[in-house]
Amino acid sequence: MYDLLVDALADSAALLPFLLVIYCLVEFFECRFSKLLEEMLAKAPRAGVLVGAIFGCVPQCGFSVVASALYVRGLISTGTLLAVFLATSDEAIPVFLAQSGKGGLVMMLLLSKLVLGISGGYAVDLLFGGRRKPPKAKIIMALGEAGECGCCKHHLAGETSRWQLFSHPLIHTLKVFIFIFAVALGLNYLISLVGEANLGDVLLRHSIFQPVLAALVGLIPNCAASVAIAEAFLKGGLGYGSALAGLSCSAGLGALVLFKENQNPLDTLRVIGLLVAISTVAGMAVQLVYN
Repeated sequence: MYDLLVDALADSAALLPFLLVIYCLVEFFECRFSKLLEEMLAKAPRAGVLVGAIFGCVPQCGFSVVASALYVRGLISTGTLLAVFLATSDEAIPVFLAQSGKGGLVMMLLLSKLVLGISGGYAVDLLFGGRRKPPKAKIIMALGEAGECGCCKHHLAGETSRWQLFSHPLIHTLKVFIFIFAVALGLNYLISLVGEANLGDVLLRHSIFQPVLAALVGLIPNCAASVAIAEAFLKGGLGYGSALAGLSCSAGLGALVLFKENQNPLDTLRVIGLLVAISTVAGMAVQLVYN
């Protein structure tokens, strides 16, 4: 057990400087462009799906939070919200980028999620209509409450000091480090029990139902979910189709904001149901091709 602990700690610690640099860049991007995203989504309804999917590709779930806040105010369509959710990768992209030689994988994943977000978003709007009506009782000012925080619940829009541009990424890096360490330790322990060659079988790697399992894990509104999916994929426990399904469902705090602020619980369940369905079908299709 001591060896497993040391291996997990060494592997996780090696990622710290890379993660910090990535999160500093993401923090700067979110703080500078979150307001632009709000304006573009609100003013360009037809291009909303495309714009949402592009912004959703940025690592972290800050833009999914903004999209949820705009949705509950009736400013964007269901398809646009789903485009952001489907394209959001939360912590997976930084975890992959911190590994050497994974640039091609990151590009393939981003392109897959971008295509899925755009096609899925426009398909949903075509089938279910455009923008939904905002609540009649009162206009929810969710953007002022929810849209100002990212994964670490810190301010995204407006003026941000240089210290904040470093301190928030540092805190987030430490949190993700803990998630990565915990997941790596768990996977190492599982491998020691079943053997690395059998890890895929234990996690249903060769089953068409693995994307369903991965999608349900991705729904967990926490950074740990996408970290677990990324680490399991890197260890060989998840196929690419399952990783795609899980990470397409992993919208981070965006889904949590939707549950909290949407006054129509049935509408929230409809959105989450569509998210799971699109992610699972796409994951199964890819899994069939790759297997």
